[in-house]
Amino acid sequence: MPFTLATWNINSIRLREGLVARLMTEEAPDVICLQECKSPVELIPLEQFRSLGYGHIVARGQKGYNGVAILSKLPLEDMGDRDFAQMGHARHVAARLPNGVTIHNCYVPAGGDVPDRAVNEKFGQKLDWVSELRDWGREEQPKKSILVGDLNIAPREDDVWNHKQLLKIVSHTPVETELLLSAQEAGNWVDITRQDIPEGQLYSWWSYRAADWDAADKGRRLDHVWATPDISGAAHSSRVLRAARGWEKPSDHAPVFATFDL
Repeated sequence: MPFTLATWNINSIRLREGLVARLMTEEAPDVICLQECKSPVELIPLEQFRSLGYGHIVARGQKGYNGVAILSKLPLEDMGDRDFAQMGHARHVAARLPNGVTIHNCYVPAGGDVPDRAVNEKFGQKLDWVSELRDWGREEQPKKSILVGDLNIAPREDDVWNHKQLLKIVSHTPVETELLLSAQEAGNWVDITRQDIPEGQLYSWWSYRAADWDAADKGRRLDHVWATPDISGAAHSSRVLRAARGWEKPSDHAPVFATFDL
């Protein structure tokens, strides 16, 4: 049974309910993983989503911050969550599809502006979060799993608009990129987006600060789709819906898609 999955940092699910509905209407992926929902679970606006066919949800929420949700046309079994780095934040949730695939939806801390944990607590929290993701992957060795989300790190040189200029900018510093790659290796995760699109500049985030984000095109690939080797060969059709960054009152992230023939 093929299914298509999308991951999107929505930057407030209630503020951008209409954009989620537009994605459901125009693109109709079977599963949508959202991050930075900024809402308690009970206040997520489900009525419209259900009317569009997304009758299943597994989510963790917080008032005004963080929050992750998996919305699906297919039944979901809640597989729990992990409090990576013991921050007490709603940054991970897992759900299992009827075909046995477990989806992990993650929202890695952004890390603040200064890439030095000695003076920036948020950067230290980010490193600790990814370190625990690495340790979990090493210990669990997940099978038949997909890990998606805003991982807030652009690991490759062609995942950013200018590698040299961003080496000291949070999200592309060597300590972050090396740590993320170690987490990927520890869990034997396959980067599905780059499996499908192996070469060339590729971004999923463009800053609100740019006067014309599209023309400037100073992007970063912060949003990822990974899968375990036992199902990675079934993945195809990866893409970034860049156009969504230009929708009215958009998130600064664009949705990332992949299809799995399972």
